[in-house]
Amino acid sequence: MSFQKPIDRRDFIRGIGALGVAASLPANAAAVPFAFLHGVASGDPLADRVILWTRVTPISAGAVPVLWEIAIDEDFRRVLRRGRVLTSGVRDYTVKVDVAGLPANAQLFYRFSAGGTLSPVGRTRTLPVGATDRVKLAVFSCSNYPAGYFHAYREAARLDDVFASVHLGDYLYEYARGGYASGDAAALSREVDPPGETIMLSDYRKRYAQYRTDPDLQALHARMPMIAVWDDHEITNDTWKAGAENHDPSEGDFFARRAAAVQAYHEWMPTRVPDAARPERIYRSFQFGDLVSLHMLDTRVIGRDLQLEYANFFGPTGFDAAGFAAAMGNPARQLLGAEQTAWLQGQVAGSSARWQMLGQQVLMGRMNVAAPLVLGQISFSGYVALVQKAAVDPTSLTSAEQAVLAQPAIPYNLDAWDGYVVARETVLGTMRALNRNLVVLSGDTHNAWANDLADLGGNAVGVEFATPGVSSPGLEAFFTTENPIAVASGLTQLIGPLKYADTARRGFMLVTATHSECAAQWIYVSTVKSMGYVRQDGPTWKTLPGAGNRRLIPA
Repeated sequence: MSFQKPIDRRDFIRGIGALGVAASLPANAAAVPFAFLHGVASGDPLADRVILWTRVTPISAGAVPVLWEIAIDEDFRRVLRRGRVLTSGVRDYTVKVDVAGLPANAQLFYRFSAGGTLSPVGRTRTLPVGATDRVKLAVFSCSNYPAGYFHAYREAARLDDVFASVHLGDYLYEYARGGYASGDAAALSREVDPPGETIMLSDYRKRYAQYRTDPDLQALHARMPMIAVWDDHEITNDTWKAGAENHDPSEGDFFARRAAAVQAYHEWMPTRVPDAARPERIYRSFQFGDLVSLHMLDTRVIGRDLQLEYANFFGPTGFDAAGFAAAMGNPARQLLGAEQTAWLQGQVAGSSARWQMLGQQVLMGRMNVAAPLVLGQISFSGYVALVQKAAVDPTSLTSAEQAVLAQPAIPYNLDAWDGYVVARETVLGTMRALNRNLVVLSGDTHNAWANDLADLGGNAVGVEFATPGVSSPGLEAFFTTENPIAVASGLTQLIGPLKYADTARRGFMLVTATHSECAAQWIYVSTVKSMGYVRQDGPTWKTLPGAGNRRLIPA
């Protein structure tokens, strides 16, 4: 392998002039300072390329030339590639470079310069090809700035053996000050900017800019490449393909809002857009040698039909069970959409990797809970007590208690795959027909889960590892009078496929794949409400490859 001439700090800065940048600067450019207030980031690594990202903060408006370089060593004595790009207010002064021609499976370092000011140095890496022994990923979701500190990001940035971070969405939230999970924001000095809800392009840009000043988030981005996909809050709550719960006509056209959100997302995130003519298409795959095919999916924007709501099936005579069953079984109801589903099937069919991993937003596991709990007719502890009473002394049950226990289990969250059962069967059926080892990574709920995945015939197909939120509150915020440990234990008893749950702590997942197993360890932080905290190592669950082994095992 040949390298370009070594370059030091002074050479790098002088290189701007050597590249002809000075000729494009205004006459007073030398007096205009620049800053890199939002750190650096990299993302979407492939075997021969990676996206590099930063943002320049100028004092005055106008085009800003930025020099970038990527090297083998942190001292930048063996530079592989360097170049120049222009940024401006048109792209909110963000810089994204898709650097090609890089060696596979290489740890690399990169930096930027503008007007003589150097950015922080970032570390990234390219994907392996061929035989690969181990891949470790840090998995995140639901980072709500006003809800608390991003300690989970800091803890992951301290690890040295993580290949990449995977963010499954809700990288930011759209709400105004005083909105969701903002009760402690003022005390934590984490009130959102802009103060109102994000609706216009300028709103989303300001919100990203605020998030990216967070030192823990900057540390994570500078430490490893990120592979990210959006969920709903990058646009607005409960987004589907033609609207959202948190959008009404007074806020303008939904599609204009969505376009603004998508533009800001791609400006501020180190993503590679698969189709420039369709920036809303974000699904894409990453190949980690012969070990992992990671397919990042969009369960929000491209194909999702409107979510079902239990309230719509209640009438004068009670709950319309037949109508609800018909809606749930409607084969036309989509979550991924026909185009993305066909793409996923083609990707899986063409992959010979040991593990087929889906990076996506909402829970895929069958989270069926007793109807009285879902509909708020009984407390969690009250229902568990009834179940225990029935097991110990069934003759003591009153007729009212018997009626409660006789009600069926129904999905607790129709916003998840549970509300799109035909779409889920299509994915599970594809994996089973192709005899693939399926591992699903999920976010969205702010809680930790581990589920066995089986089709409607009861055939084991794979497993699901779901990450807790970085800072957004979990079920403890809903079951405020319940013991969180009892809630988690009770859920694993009531929900057959659910093998592990933690419904009270924030953190992230470490997913490690080898040819012999794929395991997830949950890493928690003791609090997100103060700067002081401790790391708390949770359990590890794993699965083994092969048609007879696709179930969860405690490690």
